[in-house]
Amino acid sequence: MIDNKNIVLPGTPQSMKYHPLTNIHPNAKIGKNTVVQAFATIEADVVIGENCWIGANAVIMDGTRMGDNCKIFPGAIVGAIPQDLKFNNEYSTLQIGNNVTIREYCTLNRGTDASGTTIIEDDCLLMAYVHIAHDCIVRRRCVLANNVTLAGHIEVGEYAVLGGMVAVHQFVRIGKHTMIGGGSLVRKDVPPYVKAAREPLSYAGLNSIGLRRRGFSKETIHHLQDIYRILFVKGYNTRRAIEIIETTVDATDEREEILAFLQEADRGLMRGFKANGK
Repeated sequence: MIDNKNIVLPGTPQSMKYHPLTNIHPNAKIGKNTVVQAFATIEADVVIGENCWIGANAVIMDGTRMGDNCKIFPGAIVGAIPQDLKFNNEYSTLQIGNNVTIREYCTLNRGTDASGTTIIEDDCLLMAYVHIAHDCIVRRRCVLANNVTLAGHIEVGEYAVLGGMVAVHQFVRIGKHTMIGGGSLVRKDVPPYVKAAREPLSYAGLNSIGLRRRGFSKETIHHLQDIYRILFVKGYNTRRAIEIIETTVDATDEREEILAFLQEADRGLMRGFKANGK
């Protein structure tokens, strides 16, 4: 059903007609100053905030909730049902925050009854062909480069950067302020503040440049390096490394955060550093 009363084409005065080939269900809720280009489809159970831009041929499906100042580029499919054989048409949603950019041909699925929703928080950039499956959580200010693929039930911490063609196994957790090299296969949890690369995925050092850019002090960066030398460089098993960190490293918010992450790493951790890369 075509209803264009809330939609204005780029640069078009409010008094002019809207594009007749935009397909918007009359029950969809669309905020002020949101632009929807030709041939886009917006289904009934959709909420879109103010000042958004929806490109040509984008499809926004039932259950999608989107904040303000978002951009969806041509060909993206947002809010489709999960690709999960256990999905039984239960009601679920896709929650998208403010200032999120979704580039061409991304596919973002809503949740299942496991959690009820898929979440993409504020200020994220999803480059072309990114896939985010059901029940994922992508925290604020993440960058997912071209062709990144997240299976179901994955959590990506804030400020994480995933390089092009990274593929992440279901139920994996990726900590905040991490950087994962392009083409990596992520089968195990990646703790906060680190770089990860190689095959199988391994510790590649602290994400020092990213942390400096975000205002972390030299003292905090050195503190984090001390923790990760014990965990990933010295050759201890995880249990022994945790004991040494608890007894020899000063207690800080960052230390406690890392220890909590390690204790909850049900899938295990990525490999430690190997000098020869093997």
